[in-house]
Amino acid sequence: MVDKNIYIIQGEIGTVVGAIKRNSRWNTHTPLDEEQDPLLNSFSHLKEILNGIKELSDVEPNIFLRPFLEVVRSEDTTGPITGLALTSVNKFLSYGLIDANHEAAAEAIENMADAVTHARFVGTDPASDEVVLMKILQVLRTLLLTPVGAHLTNESVCEIMQSCFRICFEMRLSELLRKSAEHTLVDMVQLLFSRLPQFKEEAKSFVGANMKKLKMRAGGMSESSKWKKQKRSPRPPRHIVRSPSGQMEPSQSTTLSNNNLSGGVPFIEHGSSSSSLAASDSTGSSISSPATTDSGLDTCSKATSREDLTDLEQSSSTATTPSTAATTPGAEPGRLDSEGRQVEPVQSASVESIPEVLEDRDAITEQSDSASVHDMDYVNPRGVRFTQSTQRDGASLIPYGLPCLRELFRFLISLTNPHDRHNTDAMMHMGLQLLTVALESAHIANYQSLLGLVKDELCRHLFQLLSVDRMNLYAASIRVCFLLFESMRVHLKFQLEMYLKKLMDIITSENIKMPYEMKEMALEALVQLWRIPSFVTELYINYDCDFYCSNLFEDLTKLLSKNAFPVSGQLYTTHLLSLEALLTVIDSTEAHCQAKVLNSTAQKDQSDTMIAEGEGSTNNSADTTTGISAAALPKKAPKKPQRFSSYLPDSQELMEIKTKKKLLITGTEQFNQKPKKGIQFLQEKGLLSNPMDNNQVAQWLRENPRLDKKMIGEFISDRKNMELLDSFVNTFTFQGLRIDEALRLYLEAFRLPGEAPVIQRLLETFTDNWHKVNGSPFMTNDAGFALAYAVIMLNTDQHNHNVRKQNIPMTVEQFKKNLKGVNGNKDFDQDMLEDIYNAIKNEEIVMPDEQTGLVKENYVWSVLLHRGATPEGVFLHVPPGSYDHDLFTMTWGPTIAALSYVFDKSLDDTIIQKAITGFRKCAMISAHYGFSDVFDNLIISLCKFTTLSSESVENLPTVFGSNGKAQVAAKTVFHLAHRHGDILREGWKNIMDSMLQLFRAELLPKAMVEVEDFVEPSGKISLQREETPSNRGESAVLSFVNWLTLSGAEQSGLRGPSTENQEAKQAAILCIKQCDPEKLITESKFLQLESLQELMKALISVTPDEETYDEEDAAFCLEMLLRIVLENRDRVSCVWQTVRDHLCHLCVHANESCFLVERAVVGLLRLAIRLLRREDISSQVLLSLRLLLMMKPHVLSWVSREVAYGLHELLKTNAANIHCTDDWYTLFSLLECIGAGVKPPASFQLTTTSSSNDTGAQSDSELSCDHATEVSLDRGYTSDSEVYTAHGKSRMPRSTTDVDVASSGWLVVGKDDLETSKTPPASSKAPLNHPLVNQYSLTLGQDLGQHDTKSLIKCVETLSFIVRDAAHVTPDNFELCVKAIRVFVEASLNGGYRNHDKKKSHKYDSSKSRVRKKAGGREKEGGGGTRRGSGRASSQRPSRSHSDDEEDEGVPASYHTVSLQVSQDLLDLMHTLHTRAASIYSSWAEEQRHLEAAGRKIEADSQTLWTSCWCPLLQGIAWLCCDARRQVRMQALTYLQRALLVHDLQTLDATEWESCFNKVLFPLLTKLLDNISPADVGGMEETRMRACTLLSKVFLQHLSPLLSLPTFAALWLTILDFMDKYMHAGSSDLLLEAIPESLKNMLLVMDTAGIFHSADSRTGYSDLWEITWERIVCFLPNLREELFKQTVIPALSSTCFRTDRSSPVPPSTPPLPVPVKTSPTQAPSPMSQSPLILQPLASPLQVGVPPMSLPIILNPALIEATSPVPLLPGPRPTSPSDEVK
Repeated sequence: MVDKNIYIIQGEIGTVVGAIKRNSRWNTHTPLDEEQDPLLNSFSHLKEILNGIKELSDVEPNIFLRPFLEVVRSEDTTGPITGLALTSVNKFLSYGLIDANHEAAAEAIENMADAVTHARFVGTDPASDEVVLMKILQVLRTLLLTPVGAHLTNESVCEIMQSCFRICFEMRLSELLRKSAEHTLVDMVQLLFSRLPQFKEEAKSFVGANMKKLKMRAGGMSESSKWKKQKRSPRPPRHIVRSPSGQMEPSQSTTLSNNNLSGGVPFIEHGSSSSSLAASDSTGSSISSPATTDSGLDTCSKATSREDLTDLEQSSSTATTPSTAATTPGAEPGRLDSEGRQVEPVQSASVESIPEVLEDRDAITEQSDSASVHDMDYVNPRGVRFTQSTQRDGASLIPYGLPCLRELFRFLISLTNPHDRHNTDAMMHMGLQLLTVALESAHIANYQSLLGLVKDELCRHLFQLLSVDRMNLYAASIRVCFLLFESMRVHLKFQLEMYLKKLMDIITSENIKMPYEMKEMALEALVQLWRIPSFVTELYINYDCDFYCSNLFEDLTKLLSKNAFPVSGQLYTTHLLSLEALLTVIDSTEAHCQAKVLNSTAQKDQSDTMIAEGEGSTNNSADTTTGISAAALPKKAPKKPQRFSSYLPDSQELMEIKTKKKLLITGTEQFNQKPKKGIQFLQEKGLLSNPMDNNQVAQWLRENPRLDKKMIGEFISDRKNMELLDSFVNTFTFQGLRIDEALRLYLEAFRLPGEAPVIQRLLETFTDNWHKVNGSPFMTNDAGFALAYAVIMLNTDQHNHNVRKQNIPMTVEQFKKNLKGVNGNKDFDQDMLEDIYNAIKNEEIVMPDEQTGLVKENYVWSVLLHRGATPEGVFLHVPPGSYDHDLFTMTWGPTIAALSYVFDKSLDDTIIQKAITGFRKCAMISAHYGFSDVFDNLIISLCKFTTLSSESVENLPTVFGSNGKAQVAAKTVFHLAHRHGDILREGWKNIMDSMLQLFRAELLPKAMVEVEDFVEPSGKISLQREETPSNRGESAVLSFVNWLTLSGAEQSGLRGPSTENQEAKQAAILCIKQCDPEKLITESKFLQLESLQELMKALISVTPDEETYDEEDAAFCLEMLLRIVLENRDRVSCVWQTVRDHLCHLCVHANESCFLVERAVVGLLRLAIRLLRREDISSQVLLSLRLLLMMKPHVLSWVSREVAYGLHELLKTNAANIHCTDDWYTLFSLLECIGAGVKPPASFQLTTTSSSNDTGAQSDSELSCDHATEVSLDRGYTSDSEVYTAHGKSRMPRSTTDVDVASSGWLVVGKDDLETSKTPPASSKAPLNHPLVNQYSLTLGQDLGQHDTKSLIKCVETLSFIVRDAAHVTPDNFELCVKAIRVFVEASLNGGYRNHDKKKSHKYDSSKSRVRKKAGGREKEGGGGTRRGSGRASSQRPSRSHSDDEEDEGVPASYHTVSLQVSQDLLDLMHTLHTRAASIYSSWAEEQRHLEAAGRKIEADSQTLWTSCWCPLLQGIAWLCCDARRQVRMQALTYLQRALLVHDLQTLDATEWESCFNKVLFPLLTKLLDNISPADVGGMEETRMRACTLLSKVFLQHLSPLLSLPTFAALWLTILDFMDKYMHAGSSDLLLEAIPESLKNMLLVMDTAGIFHSADSRTGYSDLWEITWERIVCFLPNLREELFKQTVIPALSSTCFRTDRSSPVPPSTPPLPVPVKTSPTQAPSPMSQSPLILQPLASPLQVGVPPMSLPIILNPALIEATSPVPLLPGPRPTSPSDEVK
């Protein structure tokens, strides 16, 4: 089977041969012609070979290719034939007929490349010629891109590329062809660079050898002098050498071959129109003539000579062996070759700056002839050409590699040079396009030779292109820059800095001509860079935190921020782009924060590995390049810059660096004005040592680029600083540098001053140093000095314009002549002088700060490259997210400002959304890092956009509802507050202001506006109260007037809100609902304490102040505050003081009652109810209830109903949690004040009269601990509270005192009081000289104010709750309870009317009127119609007004039944307590038994019971017996009777019974004599009768103990007195009949008991008998006869009676204060004002007898009886079974 491929080839042969034959030249058909024609001959030869084989692989590829290639090469063939041959070749390639593995493949490929790139043909017409060129392109493309293409050599690749470029840049060709060439190039470049990773950097010698062949040039470039430097082989990027003379190739043929592709494809014939076919050798040398543009592929002439390459190799080792360079013959690479063109010097001035040719020193030995000499034309320095004779054989063909890529790269870079006049725009654009492809395809940074080109020429050209005004070039260069810095910024530190500065200049440019698109592109470039992960961080680390770089990150941030603010108010893309860039930082930071939050642990491991990798990569980039000689890099690239202590310094260290940097900049500025001043400043700041360290200063002068070079020159050349100059020169490394190069380096570091002596001093130091380090190459130091001077002179002569005007610049000969015999009377090495001359002539030594334009640019660039080569050029790569904290600190301000602006100005939804996302991310970051200032700032900005605070309340729903942006802002604010409330501080104020506005506009959800209330039946009350009628009325009139005056159209608007407005309001309500403001309250329990405190502060700040204050607002804030406190029950102790002070402020300082006070009171009680269960705080909470007692009485009475209901709730839920007498005292005092209108105990009232709001505030503890003695000054009695206080029972647990006093922030008024009050022990019996309250009155003598019936009822209900549940009656509250009941009894007497009590209402009234006055004034200020009129002050419950008149006028009927019920409840309560008292006490005594040791014992004896319990209770019941209401009286009497005759009381002894008469029965009888109920005469009679009967019953039942009393006679006489009065009291016969009966009864019993008998008396009767009858005779003269007829008593005169009577009983005198032994647990001593103590009793009796006082017996026994045993708090009764029903 014959291989199919053979047939393919045979077919192609047929086609080509046929075409040749058809050509006119072969019109004969003799076989002889075919034999003679070499082309046809070779084809027929090939046919025979093919016929003889079966497999194509049997022959070498060359064999079947050769005939076709000959046709391509032949100059005689016409275009179409050449085209056919090319098509055939293309087919062979694309069909894969050439086997890449065949050993001869390489040679065949090489031949093919050579033939196609040198194709010749006879031109016909341009169009058909272009077809051939098109085919050439196609073949080249296929050749390079098929796998076989890998066999091409470096040279062939270069030629192929060159051919494509030629077609591309030949403007005479059609555009289609040029574009095809362009596409072909793009494909080729992509392929070549994507193969880059497969190539290695070769050893140097090899590089040198290869590079000689590979010089690509663009068409016509040879005339450009500037072009030279672009096409040098890679060499030290130090000095740009220009050759002034254009240079021409020696042309080998004057005739031009028209279509010689390598000759530039010219089509217009030179001087003739015929197709002359000049023979030209096809060795590959180009043919050029003056008329054509020279675009040949010049393989040798532009390459540096062989020796130069060797020099290059040596120069890299000269650092270590300085002599080699100097002694190698011909080692100065500066000589001209024959064309007068200067071959560039390749020896570098500083070894460090040859990154491209770095190599291991051993590489020199590797140089092998076969490799380096092989296959190249060799030109000696004099320009004679040698062509190699070695025949090509397959073995020596080396496939292409890095060299051709390097050459291609260099060529592409050269195309981008804008300063080269040969580079047209199209060429530059093409260069940029291909560079883009190259950079996209390969990672170039790993190849030193390529990197060198990037660092220098590429960056240089790109930056120059940024300032061209052609947009396409500008855009393309920006794109290339991005690719460079994205991948290679590690190597391009200063280049990047320059680039960013250029971009900043473009963005901020004020130039009107600057097109907007350029700014936009520059910004886009920035945004794109910003998006590179960790790019921004690297900017910050590498520039902002580098002493001598600009603050790039900071400046750019400022720039972007400023740029985000439109000047015109119109938003353009630039503004959004700037914002975009700022947000990029935020985005990445936020992403890192999120990641950290999600998995902090995983993150940690990851970052560790990242850091390790990061370090690795930095090292690698430095070390893995093939071969770095120790000489070339004297310092191994450090892992980190010297300024950092570690690879990743911490923020602290960076802050220090930045501070130091600021100081350095200041120091530098000062130095630039006055060097000494600058140095001194830095010494003061500790940055330079003091005294001056020369080495340190010299180092600073060298490394600080901001210093003015002129000032450095002046400073180091100063005579005083000679040592400094030495140190300065020592900072250079001149080793291995030729003197002019060393000098160049030296003079770049400062500006050489103009004075000769100064110059001399500077040069001497320099030459001494140079001579020393370079091993003294000259005879003397002076020779060096002279040479250095000569170099400077030469520089001036060659380049100073003023000098050049006057004389012609010196030639090299003159230069040499000038230096004859200077070297110690010998001459210098002439070659060296020539090199020096050329170096200076071609590249000026630029004096700093002197030049402008391109020269200056060159100088600046060379300085930049230097810096890049020093350790300063180290660029740190950091793991993403490393310094987010620092970056955010710097960017948040500008970013939030920009976001706010854009949000404000933009109407586009997407942009608004973007801004909101930005806000949220900033919030997330600030929350993550705990930046509360940032968060506050954010919230404050957003609150502005909600329009809530700026809009008036009336318009708010409409405006807010129709403003989508405001709604978005509101949702964001609330969302952020919910999510990150922890770090809110100041911002709470703004959020609360917004909430208030929502409240005013009635947009809040109902749940937030409804609050708990005790009195309302529903338990809820709305904070938004309806307008008061007065206001409403006014507005109605107004609207009527308006309606009359307005036209119809407007009038319709008045009728009601328009539908739009309603829709808007609905939208607003819905939005607020989604905001979920309530969550702020409910979630507050999760807030950090500090944030919670700020939130509470914000709420408290809305308290009454004169102008803006609105009561409802304050009430709303108060409610929120209370809810928040309740949400935070678990840590209420931390915030309690704040809340308490606030409530104190609201309640205690209120001068008039208002809604706010009411809410505050209710709030305090609600807190108490909820918090009492918490042990840690309950005592403080109870103490705080005293705030209510401190309120002004009229205000308190106004809120009495709330308090009553609240207390009821409190005790019902928490009675069991109250354990201390003090707390009970507070609660009972409150109950009494509220229910009965008792004035609060004075110890609680604020003592200060000052008007200022907060002077009176004291902490609870102080109020309760006033000295009892102090108090007594204003009153004639002691309240039991003082008795307690003075007697060592501390008013509260010690801990509370401390908390309250120490932490309350009040002034502690008397710390000593606190201490002393605690010291006396409980048992102390220190007598206190206090006037006692009258215990012989049934009333407590309290000055009762007005009370609210409902409050009274509620309080009684509360009391009964406590009393009826035995568990709640404790030793701590028993006596208080009893007292409270008695107070209520008084209050409820006669159904609460107090006809006799008018005097006390006047104080109350005056305060009322004051309220009214003030309110009226307020109304006027506000213009009565406003919502805030005083009308609001009256509550929405009008039923609760407390003026007396109102009660008197129309009291509803139900009232009577209610009050009746109260009195009955009270009776019942007293009875219950009375009956259970004994069992309760005994159970307490039981429980206390084990405490006997400590002496804490509760006595359950009768004496104690009487004083603390029975007596007060009986007095209370007795008082109700005096009620004007018959029902109550009767019931009370029944109870009294039961109580007095109850079994328990039988245990009492005589004195107690006596006090029962004196304290209970006698006062009762006295009171009943008054005309209590004028309407009910009969009822009163009955009551009086029952009272008398009761008196006699009790008397008789306890006669025997009473007899033992010394005062029995007096007692008996008093009873008789009452009988007398009662006889005459009634109008009916009831008493007239009943009293004598009772009296008879008593007399008979007494007689039977033998009391009246006495053995001693003469009559057998005692004195008592006499006195008795004497008294009875007055009102019942006949009684004696009736009872004791047999006994006769002598009548005594009335005077005698008086005297007698006066003997046992002293006449009654007004009682004086008597010292009484009291003790801490004295029974409640009722209070009254001293003048009134005995008034009710001492009044003369209204009876028809001579007036006489009722005797009150004050004998010691009685006093003893009232002094109880000290009792101590003890446990409650054990079982409710003690109750007596």
